This record gives sequence, C-alpha cells and structure tokens, in this order.
Amino acid sequence: MSQLFSPGQIDGLSLANRIVIAPMCQYSAEDGRATDWHTIHLGHLALSGAGLMFIEATAVEPAGRISPQDLGLWSDETEAALAKTLSAVRAHSDMPIGIQLGHAGRKASVAQPWKGGGQLALDQGGWQTRAPSPVPFDGHARAPTALTRDDLARLCENFAAAAQRSVRLGLAAIELHGAHGYLMHQFLSPLSNRREDAYGGSLENRMRFPFEVFEAVRAVVPAGFPVGFRVSATDWVEGGWDLQQTLAFARELKARGGSFIHVSSGGLSAAQKIPLGPNYQVPMARAVKEATGLPTIAVGLITEADQAEAIIGTGDADFVGLARGVLYDPRWPWHAAAHLGVSIKAPNQYLRSQPRQYRNLFG
Repeated sequence: MSQLFSPGQIDGLSLANRIVIAPMCQYSAEDGRATDWHTIHLGHLALSGAGLMFIEATAVEPAGRISPQDLGLWSDETEAALAKTLSAVRAHSDMPIGIQLGHAGRKASVAQPWKGGGQLALDQGGWQTRAPSPVPFDGHARAPTALTRDDLARLCENFAAAAQRSVRLGLAAIELHGAHGYLMHQFLSPLSNRREDAYGGSLENRMRFPFEVFEAVRAVVPAGFPVGFRVSATDWVEGGWDLQQTLAFARELKARGGSFIHVSSGGLSAAQKIPLGPNYQVPMARAVKEATGLPTIAVGLITEADQAEAIIGTGDADFVGLARGVLYDPRWPWHAAAHLGVSIKAPNQYLRSQPRQYRNLFG
C-alpha cells in the first residue's frame, strides 16, 4: 500500500491522498478579478488526481497585491469572478480547493515576473507600499510606510472579510501566507521588523500580528474548517528568522487551534544563501511535525514519485506540496500512481488514455 496515496485528514476535511497542489501566483487577474486564464489553470490541475489544491496567493486588499495583476478577494466583484471560475472547475472535478490569503507588504507594487518583476513607479501603475517598518525590500528604491495600529486592525478585518467570502465560495480550507518575505513574514523576521511597540522586538511581539490575523479568520469560519499557515522556516540569513523561532511559532499555532502548517523557506532577503537540492526543505518540515504534531506539508524540489513516497512513508511530513513540478507535468499524480502501482481517479472523458501496462490505474 502506497503511503502517498493513503487518505489524509486536516480538521474536518478528508482527502483522497497526500498530494497537495501548492499555491502558485499567476499574475493574470484584472483588478483583482479571476479571468479565463484562472479557469484554464485551475481546471486542468483539478483533473490531476491530487488530494487538495490551493488557489494562488490572493490579496485581501488592492494594496496587498504583489503586482497589479494579482488575484484578490476584497469585493463583491472579485468574489463573483472567482465564483464563476470555481463553478466551471467544479462542474468537472470534485477535488477539494483551498485558498491562500495574503498581503505582500513591502514586496507589493512590482511588475509581472516576465516583465522584470521590478518595483513599479507611482506613475507607472505602482503604489505606496506599507510594511511593519520603513525598511525597503532589496532593490526597491521606494521605501514602505510603517503600518499604524489602526492599519493593523483594519488589515485583520480585511482578512476576516476575505475568509467569509472564501466560505461563501465553498472553498475547503484557508492557508494564511506567512512566508516568502510577504507581510506576515515581514513582521516575524527581525531583519524587516524594526518596530519598538508591541509588534516588534521580542519573538512574542513579532508573532503578535500574524496571530491576530489568524484569530480574526478563525472567528468567522465554521467549526472544523481548516485554517493554517504557510511559513518560511528560515530566512537563510544570519540574524534573521530561523528554525527555532519557527518551532515556537508552530507550537503557538497549534495551541490556538491551527489546522496545519506548510513549511517553505526564504524570500525575505536577497542576502539569503539557500543550499538548493532535492528535499532541501524537508528536514525543517520534519522538525515542525515532530515538535507539534500538526498536519505538515513539505514542499521544495519534490519531483519524483519515490521521493514523495519516502517523505510520507518515513514520517517526514503528512503531505507533499507540488508547485513548479505540477505546472511542468499536470498529470504528475497519475504518473506517480502508475509508478507506485495504485489506482487514481480520472475523468470519464480521459479513461481511454490509460496505458496498457497500467490496466488498473484508473480505478
């Protein structure tokens, strides 16, 4: 029996297997509204046989977008556009779909990656960014403005409102984006958080705003509805956020009723030195899982079926997250199932594609 294809559970959400399609920004929305691209993108991945799929980082206010083309969920118009996309996807797939809610903070107001990804000038569609402290992201000429306490209270309300919209849309889970150098990660890391009030300085203070967001979201979703965090386990920079602080954050998340944790790393500083290689983040996921027992998602250069099977089978993590790998091979779960000798669900229209050597693949 394959452990990768064994059933999984996150709070009240039952999953057919341990494969998670991680959030991947598409930079293809119009004023925050999902477009036909999102229908195509989410639609074909929803036919992949993965256990759970997360929609890309979705901004809770316009100023929280990474680029002007980022997806949003802050208005009736953005909710209606995403509802249209989800309706088309669900007509042909029963895969559970979650959403990642976030705010880019000082990393906002940049061009799409294929247009260079640089900070946009105010007269070129950019905007003044906000962050814990007026410390610019590497390479950004325009520094952010420090958020006030009133701003933080408003942001919590925005996250809660987006969570309510997520529930109305029938989404299955919410992942709060506390990784990759975006706003909540900016609060956590001493490299970007230079505040001298109750939201800066000590670890407890730096964790305060992310947990205020979590509490605001948890308060407006039904009991048993999964709410978790994506974290960068380390900044890969001396003196920055690190694994020991991540473990403290994860323990506190569990104590507050968090449902899962998704363990990534980096993204806060250009000074990061990442030892890239297969499974390079998996030991951090294992450390978090062992310290907390929270359902844990491992991600990062997981590309092979045997590799993913070993991560689950050895207890390194409860789920594996696929991002670039599943963009390159949208049928990765089919191919993994064939390799591991198990059956997987496929749409009726594709049943005749089953290769002869895998007669029981589409069970």
